[in-house]
Amino acid sequence: MLAYDQPIAAQPLARPRPPTAAGFTVADLVELLWRRKAAIAMAALIGGCVAVMVGKSLTPRYLATAQLYVDPRELQLVDRELTPRAQDVSGLAMMVESQARLITSNNVLLPVIDQLRLEQDPEFGGASDGLMSALLGLAGFGSKPSVDANAVKMAVLEILNRHIAVKRADRSFIVDIDVWSRDPAKAALLANTISAAYLAESRQSQAAAARRATTDLSGRLKELQARLRSAENALAVYKAQNNFVGTQDTLVSDQQLSASTQRLAAARAQTLDAQARYDQMESSRRAAADAGAIPEALQSPTIASLRSQYAETRRRYAELVGELGPRHPALKNMEKQVEDLRRTITEEVSRFAQSAKNDLTRARDYEASLTKALEEQKRQSVDLSQASVRLRELERDVEASGSVYQSFLKRSRETEEQESLNTSSARIIGEANPPQRRIFPPAMSMLAMLGFALGGFAAAAGTLVLERLRQPQAVPPSSPGVPEASPPSSPSKPAATAQPAVKLAPVLREKPLIARLQPSDVLLTLNGILSGADTADVTSIGWPTLRAGLAMTPFLDAMRQLRAAALRRSGGVVPVIAVIGPPSGEDRAITTLNIALAAARDGAKVLLVDADPLQHVLSDKFAAMRKDDSGSGRWPRFAERTTPPIVTVNGISIVTLPKSADAKPNATASAKRIRNAITQARAGQGYDLVILDGPTLPGSELHRELLAPDDDIVVVLPAASDINRCMDDVIAALDGAEHAIIGVVLNELPSTDDKHQQQIRQSA
Repeated sequence: MLAYDQPIAAQPLARPRPPTAAGFTVADLVELLWRRKAAIAMAALIGGCVAVMVGKSLTPRYLATAQLYVDPRELQLVDRELTPRAQDVSGLAMMVESQARLITSNNVLLPVIDQLRLEQDPEFGGASDGLMSALLGLAGFGSKPSVDANAVKMAVLEILNRHIAVKRADRSFIVDIDVWSRDPAKAALLANTISAAYLAESRQSQAAAARRATTDLSGRLKELQARLRSAENALAVYKAQNNFVGTQDTLVSDQQLSASTQRLAAARAQTLDAQARYDQMESSRRAAADAGAIPEALQSPTIASLRSQYAETRRRYAELVGELGPRHPALKNMEKQVEDLRRTITEEVSRFAQSAKNDLTRARDYEASLTKALEEQKRQSVDLSQASVRLRELERDVEASGSVYQSFLKRSRETEEQESLNTSSARIIGEANPPQRRIFPPAMSMLAMLGFALGGFAAAAGTLVLERLRQPQAVPPSSPGVPEASPPSSPSKPAATAQPAVKLAPVLREKPLIARLQPSDVLLTLNGILSGADTADVTSIGWPTLRAGLAMTPFLDAMRQLRAAALRRSGGVVPVIAVIGPPSGEDRAITTLNIALAAARDGAKVLLVDADPLQHVLSDKFAAMRKDDSGSGRWPRFAERTTPPIVTVNGISIVTLPKSADAKPNATASAKRIRNAITQARAGQGYDLVILDGPTLPGSELHRELLAPDDDIVVVLPAASDINRCMDDVIAALDGAEHAIIGVVLNELPSTDDKHQQQIRQSA
C-alpha cells in the first residue's frame, strides 16, 4: 500500500551511520564567552599594550621615491632623423630592464658613497657616538674599525643595496628608485643622489664608447686612402689606352648611338605619316567621291573658296532650271561654269596628292640614310663594349674603395663629435621629497587594534579549549528512525549462510503530488459542435472541461506544481507525462484532457497523444476531424512517421490512433508510432509538454514498448472505488518503476458508466 503522507522510498543503499560529534552549540559558546568576559577583556588590553610597546621599540623606516624616464631610443644627432622610426617593443623593454639594473651597479653606487661619505654614517656601518654604542664597545660587542678602505666600501655598498629597490612600471619607460632610511631627509637625499649618479654614469659611458670608436676608425683611414688612389690611377690609364672619351655618365659613342636611334624612330614615324596621307588621297580619287573631302583640302583656303563658288553656281543653276527650262541658252552657259569649277577643284586636289607623294619619297630617303648611319655606329659600339668589360671592373673597384673610405671618414668625424654630445634621452621627471609618514612600523592605533584583537581571540580560544578538556567524552547514541534491514537470503542456500544484517538508509525521492478533480472545476458542454467546425475545440465535444476564467483553483495550482516537477526531472528536454489508471471507460481520457487544458491555460503548447491502443477513447471522440482523402471515413494507415496532429483552438495538438483492420490490435506497432510522435515533438517543433493518454494498466510488453525510463507517470484513481487497492494494482503493474510517479489525481467527477445507466433508466 502506498502511504500518501510519506515520500516514496527507492531501493535502499547501504550507508555507514556517521557518529554524532559532541560539541558546543552557538548558544553554549556565547554563554561561555560571556562568563569569561572579564578575562578576555583583560587579555585583549594586555595584547594592545604589548603591541604598542613593540611598535615603539622598532626602528622607523621612511621611504623616498625618485622617478626617472629611461628612453632606450637615444637621440640621433648626426643622422637625418632625431629618433628611429620603428623598433622592437620587446627589445626596448629589455633595454629598460637593463638600465634599471644599471642603477644599482657598483659604478653608480660607489660615487654615491664617496659623495655622501656613507662609510662614516652609523646607519651604514659607521661608528656611532651614542651611549648605547659606547656601552656595547666596552662590552666587546661593538663594531671594530677596518683597516682596509676597500673592504669598508664593499660593506657599505652591500648595506646600501638593501636600502634600494628599483621598479619599472608595466608598459612604460618610467623607473622608480625607492630608498628607505631612518631619517626622511636622508632617504630623499640618497634617492636624488643615485638618480644624478646614474645620469652622470650614462654620459661618461657614452663618451668613452665614442672615443674608442674614433680611435679605431682613424687607424684605418690611411690604408683605405692609399687603396682608393691606386684604383683611380689604374682606371685613368686604361681609359686613355682604349680611347674611352665621354662625359662622367656615358661615352660619346653611346650618346651618338642613342641620338641616332631616336632620329631613326622619328623618321620612320614621319614616313608612316606621309604614306598614310598619300594612301588616303589616292583612295578618295579612286572612289569617285567628293575630291575635296580630305583633311588637307578642307584646310586649304583656295579649295574652300572654290567650293563656295561651286555651291553658289549650282544654286543659281537650280533656280534657272525652274525659271527658264532645260533648253534655254543661259542654262547651257551656267552648266559650263559648274563644270569648270568642278574641274578646277579636282586639279587642286591632284596637286595635294602630288605633294603628298613627294613628301613620302623624301621621308623614305631620309629613313634609309639614318638606318645606314645607325648600323655603322652599332659596329663601333660593339667594339667598345668588348673593351669596356675591364673598364667596368676597374670602375667597380674604384667605387667600392671610395664608398668604404667615405663611410669610414664620415663615421670617424661623427664619433669624434659625439664625444662632446649627450645623446641619452634619460632624465629625472620626479625628484624625491622627504616623506611625511613612515612605512614601518604601522601606526600606533593600528598596532593597538591588532594587539587588542589578537589578545581577545587568544583568550577566547584558550577558554574554549579548557572548557572542552574539562568535559567528559560522551558516547554517541544510535540515530532513531533509520530502519535496519538485511537483504533476503537466496532460497537455494540454507538459512545458516545468510549474510549478516546491514543497516540501510532509504534514498528518499520527491513526494508525489495528490490532486482532486471536482465537479466544481469543470463545466459540461454540448456534443456535436465539433463536426461542423473548421478548427477543433476541446471544450465543445460534450466532455466536462475546465471552467473558463478561473485561474486560482486547487486543481490548477496542483497541475502547475506537477508540471514544475516534471520539468525538473526532464533535465531541460520536453517532459513526457503518461496518465494511467484502472479501466473506467471515458473517465481517464476526460481527466487527461483536463490536465492538458490546465497546461494550455498557462500558455504552454501541449501535444496530447492517444496512447491506449486497446480502447482508443480519445481517437474515437475526434474521429470526425480525421478522415482520409477518399471521404470513406476510414482512418489512414500509420507510416513510419505519424500523421499530422489535430490542432485545436485551445493550444492543444491531438495525435490520434487509427482503427486497426485486424481483430487483435498490434500493441507493439502502435507503441512505436507513439514513440515516433514523441520524438518528433521533441525535435524542435515548439512543444512545451507531451501528455500520453494511457495505457490503462501497463502490462509487461506494452510498458516496455510505450513508456521510456525518463517518462513521468500520473495515476488517475476514481474517488468512488477503493483507492489503496487500485494504487497497489498500479504499483504491481509498474514492476519496480513506481519511482516515476510524480502525481496522483483523484477523479471525483460522476462516472460515465453511471451517467449512461441513469440515462437508460430515464428513457425507460
